Amino acid sequence: MKTKSRMLKSPTIRRFLAAGLAGCTLTLSWQVQAAVGSWTPLANTIGANGGHLMLLSDGTVMVQNGTSEKWFALTPDNKGNYVNGSWSNLPAMSYSRDFYASVVLTDGRVLVAGGEHPNGGPQRTNSEIYNPDPAINHWSPTTQAGVNFSDSESVILPDGTVIVHPLLGTNSPSLVMHYFPTSDSWIFGATNTGSQGETTWVKLPDDSILTVNDKSLVSERYIPSLDKWIKDENVPVNLFSNAETGPAFLLPDKRAFFLGASGKTALYTPTGDTNKGSWAIGPDIPDHRYADDAPGAMMVNGKILCAAGALAPNGGSPPPMWFYEYDYSVGTTGAFYRASSPTNSSTGTSFFANSYQLYMLDLPDGTILFCDNGDKSGQLYVYQPDTPPLASGKPTIYSVTWNADGSLHLSGTLFNGITQGASFGDDAQQDSNYPLVRFTAGGGRVYYGRTYNWNSTSVRTGKRVVTTEATVPEAIANSPGTYSLQVVANGNASDPFAFIQPAVWVDFNYKGIKELGTYLNPYKTLSNGVTAVSKGGTIGFKAIVQPSISHETMTISKPMTLISAGGPATVGQK
Repeated sequence: MKTKSRMLKSPTIRRFLAAGLAGCTLTLSWQVQAAVGSWTPLANTIGANGGHLMLLSDGTVMVQNGTSEKWFALTPDNKGNYVNGSWSNLPAMSYSRDFYASVVLTDGRVLVAGGEHPNGGPQRTNSEIYNPDPAINHWSPTTQAGVNFSDSESVILPDGTVIVHPLLGTNSPSLVMHYFPTSDSWIFGATNTGSQGETTWVKLPDDSILTVNDKSLVSERYIPSLDKWIKDENVPVNLFSNAETGPAFLLPDKRAFFLGASGKTALYTPTGDTNKGSWAIGPDIPDHRYADDAPGAMMVNGKILCAAGALAPNGGSPPPMWFYEYDYSVGTTGAFYRASSPTNSSTGTSFFANSYQLYMLDLPDGTILFCDNGDKSGQLYVYQPDTPPLASGKPTIYSVTWNADGSLHLSGTLFNGITQGASFGDDAQQDSNYPLVRFTAGGGRVYYGRTYNWNSTSVRTGKRVVTTEATVPEAIANSPGTYSLQVVANGNASDPFAFIQPAVWVDFNYKGIKELGTYLNPYKTLSNGVTAVSKGGTIGFKAIVQPSISHETMTISKPMTLISAGGPATVGQK
């Protein structure tokens, strides 16, 4: 910790100290630099420009190649570490895209829509979906929405549909579109009262979406249950400059925090219903700097990592950029603290980049991934918070059961975390408020299952029970044993849950011909399972089809563990 006293340098204070005046009490004001996190470069570079970042539901990171149609995949190492992760190629989109809407859907697919550059390009009028399922691994176009998407915000709603605001709508500058993934269809939604070009959306605990209208002090919220935009209280300070603003976040204390391209910030306290909330002026961004088209990310400790730079005449802060941590818990409105830059460990150092070329993403290991798409080498970095994750954001696992297809059904609380994750606004969305499932073997080797069909897309769901489905990684399916299973939301991991992968499977209702003792081709009798299982091994009864009953009677002489997945199994019933 660095401590700096300004008042001791004052000639007046020196005179008071020298005089030694009796009965005089002096109060010294100290400026304290709090401890902050640190940067680490990834061990491997892409070898080409990075760009927009998105987290898939199997722990893989999608990284766009600049603004082109190409994508790379960052996979963590066998310990779940992204610093030593490896790179591979992903399928390309149909078009290059820059500054566009993006969402990870509840089934694990990725939706992208539109793009700002090049002006008038064909990508503005289309959207497409990437399916990361290894059996598919392909981009496909969606049906045409009939509008031009550009500089668009997007967010997933409680029913799994997506709301997208295209700046260049066919009917109105405030036109909002809804996309229905299950039917692959677009419809016009409710219009708001002001322009949503260059704005930022924040999902609140009541599922409403808060925004501040472009070049305005007017705030409003979208209420999904009503499909309606309602006006809220005016913001007490201007957040826009050059028609641009910065990122925004739902804080751990339930307030929303907006960083402005004006250098100002504001805090919003929600009511939890359709009544208007209240705004308060937050601390200015330090050193006369501005969050003009700049990224930020909430860390697992609840603090905000953000970038800020000089004010540009036409939008987007020019080089250099500086980095700060915002701590919401200091005083009534929080405080900023200088952080180092990715290329220099000294606090308060700068980084040569344009603000609109920078991206951040919450990673499952609790760090923040950072990318500058102006770096042709493709060198990315991670930022490690200096304090541990918040207990208030920690998921809890209640149960893990087997599905008929060999996947898992998990239930618990806070699977979606307490905030959306990273934020940029209209230029990019990197929401990661969905569950990831991590398996850890006895030697510390880490695997991620692919999650899908989350029953909640909300944030801060409290004690409400939420669920997700998850695949069992092939390496675990083929390696019987006990594993540590965790649910991770925005980098905050649950306590470990003991997950047993049986050595042998038995299904008394199995109708197939091939009996291999596997989950998909189990044995039909317990006697076959007992013969096949090794001493001290585990037999799993696949009891999804009920009743699951065997009339066998036998004496078991070797030690083994018996479990039942999907329901009760009865052995020896006459």
